[in-house]
Amino acid sequence: MTIFEKMMAIDRRWVFLLLAVVVVGTYAVSFQIPIRINSEVRSIYEFVGKLQPGQIVYLGIDYDPSMQAELHPMAYAIMEHCFRKDLRIIFCTLSQYGSGMVDAAIHDITDSMKLDQTYHGVAYKGRELVNGVDYVFLGYKPYFILQILGMGQNFRLPFPIDYYGRPLDSLPIMNGVINYKQVACVIDLSGGNITDAWVSYGQGRFNFPLALGTTGVMAADYYPYLNSGQIFGLMGGLLGAAQYEQLADNPGPATDGMRIQVFAHIVIIAFIVVGNVGYFTSRRRRATEGR
Repeated sequence: MTIFEKMMAIDRRWVFLLLAVVVVGTYAVSFQIPIRINSEVRSIYEFVGKLQPGQIVYLGIDYDPSMQAELHPMAYAIMEHCFRKDLRIIFCTLSQYGSGMVDAAIHDITDSMKLDQTYHGVAYKGRELVNGVDYVFLGYKPYFILQILGMGQNFRLPFPIDYYGRPLDSLPIMNGVINYKQVACVIDLSGGNITDAWVSYGQGRFNFPLALGTTGVMAADYYPYLNSGQIFGLMGGLLGAAQYEQLADNPGPATDGMRIQVFAHIVIIAFIVVGNVGYFTSRRRRATEGR
């Protein structure tokens, strides 16, 4: 067997083993890699940064746990950025598995907000976020298209009570808030066809500023909406989350994940190159030998 035939016959278990070693090794060793900021992520950060204290952001966390690794860091980075600017947030999930994740994320961020922090050299004093005043979590309802259209009429139609069972009219944050017209923007984080529904039935019907966060494999499908102006920003996968963390001067799990992702991709690409070199060299050799 020639070396090229051996390259073609590498046991896939060695591939998985080397990949595991690289992932564990890069996770264990702390170092940073440079992250270039894309304009479509910067536009979301700058849009949120220009909002005035007290304005409301609708944050849709419309994904299930299988997409948590890519999309959860986006949610954390945006939530903390909004709260540090004294913005208010309407949380909602249109994923049947999303409620528990949203509730846990809210508790994490409210705990984090109690700490004094410094971002971009600006000191932010810790404060206690009040449920119903600084934020509201509407919960989950099935049939996401109906819910998107219903909230465009009145948030109280699909969600007369919040996730914790309180009537929306009893919550200070909802005073005077009827529908999307009272919301500064909608930022939807999702990894399925809910994203399309927000573009078609949400932004297309009610014309509110919309930004998207999607999984990495989905992001390319939504650049036409960015170019047409139907969305004002787009974050794609773990890289998009890491870019937002860098912009917010709040490095987190996405920034840590970048070094793991980069070196894992290098290993995969190297094996692809080795396999292709082996294949084409073996094919040319067989053609030369008349086999």
